[in-house]
Amino acid sequence: MSDPAADITSFEAMRHAMVQSQLRTNAVNDPRVVTAMAIVPREKFVPEDVRRLAYRDTAVAIGNGRFLNVPIATGKLLTEAYLLPTDKVLLIGAAGGYTAAVLGRLVASVVAVESDHDLATHATAALDGLANVTLVEGPLEKGHAKGAPYDVLVIDGCVEQVPESLVSQVAPGGRVVAGIVERGVRRLATGRAIKGGFGLRAFADIDCVALPGFAAPRGFAF
Repeated sequence: MSDPAADITSFEAMRHAMVQSQLRTNAVNDPRVVTAMAIVPREKFVPEDVRRLAYRDTAVAIGNGRFLNVPIATGKLLTEAYLLPTDKVLLIGAAGGYTAAVLGRLVASVVAVESDHDLATHATAALDGLANVTLVEGPLEKGHAKGAPYDVLVIDGCVEQVPESLVSQVAPGGRVVAGIVERGVRRLATGRAIKGGFGLRAFADIDCVALPGFAAPRGFAF
């Protein structure tokens, strides 16, 4: 039988190591993002049988073919989003709720969308007590238009395309960060929603987990 106190100490040590060896060495340099990721217990947002793997620098399987995004990918996306305390954020790919919990410490409000019922159920329980985070279960590619407009769109995973259904929910001038597939390579990208147009530019060649529901039509390319 494990010692709960020892487990807490062990997870704290792993969290510290994640910050020092994965975030700080890879230009995750927004102090607010780093502080939030150093505080939020990542192990709380994954199934119990993989909690010991929560701080690995690789994707962690969390059930039904889904994976927890790697810390550096999430950290760099949130850094590039230039988050403000007043921001209203739409998060796509809530998974078990980890990134929603980090965002909840950084912005005014978060709407986190998750399509997988089991993950949404876990996230709802794990996020209990965070009054500024709302978990919505539904198709990732549909977002949550009822809560629009948003200042920031965060897609915490890799997609083949960012559909208009999501971009239209971002206020003009709003920031968008996402993982994208570009000529078969997974990259992190950033952009802004503007009236009548939208574009993304890659800023880092960093792998991130794939999200369902975003397959591009044949012949589509960023």
